[in-house]
Amino acid sequence: MFHYTVETRKTVEQVIESLELNLKEEKFGVLWHLDMQEKLKEKGVEFNRRYHILEVCNPIEAKRVLSENAIVGYFLPCKITVYEDEGKTKIGFPKPTALIGMVDSEKLQSIAEDVEKRLISCIDKTI
Repeated sequence: MFHYTVETRKTVEQVIESLELNLKEEKFGVLWHLDMQEKLKEKGVEFNRRYHILEVCNPIEAKRVLSENAIVGYFLPCKITVYEDEGKTKIGFPKPTALIGMVDSEKLQSIAEDVEKRLISCIDKTI
């Protein structure tokens, strides 16, 4: 599976607030928060699903992977989505190990495994 996705009974707002705190504990910051429903509304497109995309980054890990192979920047920053689906709130992200697997490097794979484990921990603490 290329992604990790879980569901919770919490609201989208509760999830985002909790997730941001959990990410800080792991030294990840939210670089950008896109409220897709609002952005599409601004553009005159009606979208009736609450859907948020958080771009998150740990600067130390970003430097490590970019120093190893600049093409890894294609996968940065990490994206975590929080959205409503059939009355439930879901949280998910593409697994760094799946993405980094496209670049043949054991060192990068090891870093991706660590980042993935930490992001999953942040999400699991949120639910």
